[in-house]
Amino acid sequence: MRILHLLSLIAISFSASAGRISGIVTDNKGKTLPFASILVKGTSKGTTANNEGKYFLELDPGTYTISAQYVGYERVEKKVTVSDKAVDLDFQLTLQQLSLKEVVVRPGGEDPAYEIIRNAIKMRKGYENPLDSFTCEAYIKTLIKTRKLPKKIFGQKIDSEDKKGMGVDSVGKGIIYLSESLTKVAFKKPNKTKLEVLSGRESGSNGFGFNFPTFINFYSNTVNVFASQLNPRGFISPISDGAIHYYKYQYLGSFWEDGKEINQIKVTPRRKYEPLFSGTIAITEGDWRIHSLELTLTKESQLEIVDTVRIRQMQVPITNEVWRTKDQVVYFTFNQFGIDAVGNFLNVYNKYEFNPAFSKRYFNNVVVKYDTAVNKKSKQYWDSVRPVALEPEEVKDYKIKDSVFQFQRDSVWSKRSIDSLKKRQGHVKPMQILWSGFNRSNFNPKNPWRYSWDPLIKNLQYNTVEGLVINAGASFTKSFVASKRSLTIAPHLRYGISNEHFNAWASINLSKQNFTWDNEGGTTGRSTWTLTGGSRVSQFNKANPITPFLNSIYTLLFKQNYLKLYENRFAELQYQHRYDNGLRISGSLLYEDRLPLENTTDFSFNKSSSKVFTPNYPFEKLDTQFVRHQALIAGIDIQFRPGQRYIQFPRNKMAFGSKYPTFGFQYLHGIDKVLGSDVNFDKWRLSVWDDMNLKLKGTLKYRFSIGGFINRDKVYIQDYQHFNGNQILFASQYTNSFQLAPYYANSTTASFYTTAHLEHHFNGLLTNKIPLFRKLNWNLVGGGNAFYVNKSNNYAEAFVGLENIFKIARVDFVAAYLNGKSAQTGIRIGFGGLLGSSIRVGR
Repeated sequence: MRILHLLSLIAISFSASAGRISGIVTDNKGKTLPFASILVKGTSKGTTANNEGKYFLELDPGTYTISAQYVGYERVEKKVTVSDKAVDLDFQLTLQQLSLKEVVVRPGGEDPAYEIIRNAIKMRKGYENPLDSFTCEAYIKTLIKTRKLPKKIFGQKIDSEDKKGMGVDSVGKGIIYLSESLTKVAFKKPNKTKLEVLSGRESGSNGFGFNFPTFINFYSNTVNVFASQLNPRGFISPISDGAIHYYKYQYLGSFWEDGKEINQIKVTPRRKYEPLFSGTIAITEGDWRIHSLELTLTKESQLEIVDTVRIRQMQVPITNEVWRTKDQVVYFTFNQFGIDAVGNFLNVYNKYEFNPAFSKRYFNNVVVKYDTAVNKKSKQYWDSVRPVALEPEEVKDYKIKDSVFQFQRDSVWSKRSIDSLKKRQGHVKPMQILWSGFNRSNFNPKNPWRYSWDPLIKNLQYNTVEGLVINAGASFTKSFVASKRSLTIAPHLRYGISNEHFNAWASINLSKQNFTWDNEGGTTGRSTWTLTGGSRVSQFNKANPITPFLNSIYTLLFKQNYLKLYENRFAELQYQHRYDNGLRISGSLLYEDRLPLENTTDFSFNKSSSKVFTPNYPFEKLDTQFVRHQALIAGIDIQFRPGQRYIQFPRNKMAFGSKYPTFGFQYLHGIDKVLGSDVNFDKWRLSVWDDMNLKLKGTLKYRFSIGGFINRDKVYIQDYQHFNGNQILFASQYTNSFQLAPYYANSTTASFYTTAHLEHHFNGLLTNKIPLFRKLNWNLVGGGNAFYVNKSNNYAEAFVGLENIFKIARVDFVAAYLNGKSAQTGIRIGFGGLLGSSIRVGR
């Protein structure tokens, strides 16, 4: 969410009075004009029609001139006298009659639209943020409807009960989301913003609704439309500084309003598969402002998730020097996976105030703040503040879904309802134990608890130490509502069939969340104590560079046992605390009795005699297996992200980013001769990492670290500094590993080392010049990873690849140099792109 790109400097003053004007806006053929703009001439008062062209406006008694506008149509004005009686006032608009200037365009000459656009570009910067500070209120209404639903989505059947719960009919047609909200917007130069959500409602729930103004500022060079998932690069404005290199323009003619000439210009992308708009934009003559626009994005605009987006804006003068968007409607269509859906987002701005007096700490790290009674407003309240009349289907949707929700809420904790919920959970079935797992709850709001079971088959593993491994895991969570604490107990059982060895361990987790109010808002914090102990097997590198699942595949199919394990009987106490200012601190005390493990099986489906399993220890660093020893290790880990911003809800607070990177510091101390401990070392690491959205240039991700051993008197292989290598086809964690490096060959106890990870996601840049790639929307990614210890221990790799393959996959070609002389190349396959970037492979 990029709040700074979602705000607008627009508004219309609105006041409720005794006199009410209402009517409908249509074209000259009787077709309604949805979301037409209604203005009171000579004032900043006005409203917006709904999707059926209907509007209402409340004014003090008197005589007014009311105008109706719609993009592409001539404005119509009517005089009306307002009293204490309702007045019907309909408008019929005709298509804009454009007059062409007497301009001679010779063959090969330039269309006059280009000179108009050049003038608009010159004025762009001054119009982008013309006010030093302001506040206004934004009314936001969101409507999403399905026109058709499939029988299954991602293999999950959609039955009649599911459709009934969504509020759609038997074919899947109906409103699935309806909300409205009222948000106060505050802005102060150079870049301070704040949203105060005054009220919000969602049909059929007690949700807060969609609360963030979706103003799209075409005076910005790069235009952001909703979330970055639609296109992380953003889209190029038709009046951006370099727009003439991206767009073709055609002068359609001009028309006059209030003595001002307005030029209508057709906008067309020069090339397909660039982040560009198409449509029309109206520019005023002389001062070169945006008057109105209707622009469209499609898949050929590198649009993701949805199929089309159409934006309609109407701008009006707020003062003699400042114009802002009066209303904006964003329409979208979605037709994928068998789901056919449409929707619109309507924004109307009111109660504009210039240069308000803000308190000293008004602009703090809380950028979005919800009123404590945000979702508790009555129907009468909404009828009094809503500037746009609801449509009949919306009235019906609210009435039916809110009634059902109210009934369910009133009866949800009744004995009958709880018994019904428990019955729906059903009895535990064998396939749930073996394959799917299960969750159960007591559905008691005053004394809630729940437990879960991890499926046995999905957690099967195979390695050369234990053979076939059976894992069983469960968890039990008890919530203490009054104290805002929760207690979780999670036992784990593990049995290796080949070595006939059983391991068991458990964790106890106690967490508490604090949220207090003061004069400046809410303060939040979360603390967690975790006690873990028992007997387990662990990788020598605790970062777990290879997953048990992938190791199982490579062991069974390719006769390669990369997973190296040791047994440890352990106890660990951890404490974590997250502070309100972006600071996170955790401390730990770990005791391990470390026992070596040997291979007990050489079974593999691969019968090649040229391949032999390697010993079960980091043989690249050790000549023989390590000896049993004990280790007591204390650690502290600190993370801090300055400038962290928050969304403050009525009962909690959520961080959502900062313009600064995250800094991390870790320190581990091996404590000698306590509880029989045999280790004595001091190890540190300092890191910085971030994801930087460079808009049209793509996204840059980096992670840099330095560290080393201050003291290395007694260091065993488990406590070395390991570099996360990867020797299999499937990519390891990006920006935190080395895709072709060995797992343990470069592990060290050196006094100093440094690591660097850098990758750039082009997000369509460059590949949009290649016909096949731009049509498939496959994107280029490139970068490098390196670590350096000394001249004989170093590594560097560079990679280039494609991501967003089928929205989930990524393929890289990697070239690497180990210790400055050993060169190798390889292919790595992983997850990346619109959907793939959010997938994390489990351990």
